[in-house]
Amino acid sequence: MASFTLHGIPVSKGIAIGRAHLLAPAALDVKHYLIPDDQVEAEVLRLKNAIATVHQELQTIRSELPKEAPPELGAFIDVHALILSDPMLAEVPLNIIRHRYYNAEWALVTQIDGLSAQFDEIEDPYLRERKADIQQVGDRVLKVLTGSAINLPPAEGGDGATASIIVVAHDISPADMLQFRDGAFGGFVTDLGGQNSHTAIVARSLDIPAAVGMNNASALVKQDDVLIIDGDAGVTIVNPSPLVLAQYRARQERMLRDRKKLGRLKKTPAITQDGTEITLLANIELPTDSAPALEAGANGVGLFRSEFLFMGRAGHLEKFPTEDEQFDSYCQTVVSMKGRPVTIRTLDVGADKPLDEDEQTALNPALGLRAIRYCLSEPQMFLTQLRAILRASAFGPIKLLIPMMAHAFEVDQTLALIEQAKEQLRQRKQKFDEDIEVGAMIEIPAAALALPIFIKRLDFLSIGTNDLIQYTLAIDRVDHEVAHLYDPLHPAVLFLLSSVIAMGRKAGIPVAVCGEMAGDVKWTRLLLGMGLLEFSMHPSQLLSVKQEILNSDLTLLEPQVKKVLKATEPSVIEAAMAQLRTLNAEPEIKATAARRR
Repeated sequence: MASFTLHGIPVSKGIAIGRAHLLAPAALDVKHYLIPDDQVEAEVLRLKNAIATVHQELQTIRSELPKEAPPELGAFIDVHALILSDPMLAEVPLNIIRHRYYNAEWALVTQIDGLSAQFDEIEDPYLRERKADIQQVGDRVLKVLTGSAINLPPAEGGDGATASIIVVAHDISPADMLQFRDGAFGGFVTDLGGQNSHTAIVARSLDIPAAVGMNNASALVKQDDVLIIDGDAGVTIVNPSPLVLAQYRARQERMLRDRKKLGRLKKTPAITQDGTEITLLANIELPTDSAPALEAGANGVGLFRSEFLFMGRAGHLEKFPTEDEQFDSYCQTVVSMKGRPVTIRTLDVGADKPLDEDEQTALNPALGLRAIRYCLSEPQMFLTQLRAILRASAFGPIKLLIPMMAHAFEVDQTLALIEQAKEQLRQRKQKFDEDIEVGAMIEIPAAALALPIFIKRLDFLSIGTNDLIQYTLAIDRVDHEVAHLYDPLHPAVLFLLSSVIAMGRKAGIPVAVCGEMAGDVKWTRLLLGMGLLEFSMHPSQLLSVKQEILNSDLTLLEPQVKKVLKATEPSVIEAAMAQLRTLNAEPEIKATAARRR
């Protein structure tokens, strides 16, 4: 069997070795035919029964979750149950059967395709990938309609190298992953997906090696092929040679040993070799993410993406959660963090569909009405969220983070609305933190270049490196045709990052980084050398970053980072970065730092 390599998007670190098990999407088996008039209601009933069966399946999976299961899993099952109950899936396909006479499978696929097209127009990558949840729920119903099984076979393989099963699929849902947990499920490879998909989030939570976004892996890989998933690189090796297999087995064993060592750092303070204390925070999407954040030793939450509360509501963002619903979620989060600060980012989505559906000109939602611009255009919705966050601040330390700031008047209008929300709560005699801190996401180059506007008005800053890089280089990093241009080491990006950190420190205003750079150990020393003292990342990345911090000495890093920042040629920057990664503190410095601690 010929060996070949597939390249995708890394979403969960680790190495998995096993045999391929292909899961075909149910939509591929859908037949299209018209129903006779006298059988329409029977076809409607068939779809209703399939939906009811999936509801029961999800309830069973939810009830059988083990106590030690990450809290995200239950929440994602709940989201799928909500989507399944939504009229956009529970009722519209029934009307398609009644009015167009489509068979049940065809009607369901038609509606899913229509909803998917709407999500493709959303700019925010986290929300855009929610399309996958709708498709996964639809695929589950289709499997019931077509009688397709989704259970894994028992793992086999006498050579000792294939003890695990590697699922290869067009896409895979968190619910499917839970059903596989009792088998020898070693990892998964999918054609679809990205960093922010629910499947990716669950994979990281469960430490399941995975590679997604491989386009045509499910077509190229054959049943029972031997696979190696290199989760760190997002690479899958199909039918590796004995030498490559042996090399990866050795790497796998070494990684398992290293993970055990990392676990010992949970209670160790993040202090550099020269005695500088670094704050490590967690990025979370759900209130129940607090548990893994605490387990990883996070000093608090640096980014709570509140968009999750607005998802899966009648298929549209127009139906907003109530103030009490939001308050309950924010309060649950802040209480569970046991006194550690929680930074809540206000709604970061946008009105990114054309006003006229027949309009042929494609709008650019990245530059349109989104994030704080959208919130200021919907003041009642924004006030509802602000009141909910303020009310939760009575139960623990909360910081308000405003996304996509660029203008002074946006800051002023936001602060005025926060004051209005406070006054409304005073009139209700509801408690809140009168001195709640308010900060801005620095993710637009204009904001980074006009930083005094924000330093003068706000309490803290948080750099969103994902968007800052994207806007600085004018590329969409999820567009495969230009994704290779996404470069954190571009001189313009380095200049903006370093200047924001330096100006913030000079003004005495805290600066954090909450984008992907914060959780990638490749950039830890670079950010430390720029003067960054607060990192916010996914909980699963925290211990690796902490280890890098413990092995770093700012007195050595800072001069080398200056060389990186002065360089403009890519080759010179890479050479300076390579030297930065090899810097080690002298033994006597380590001893001095140890005595300080």
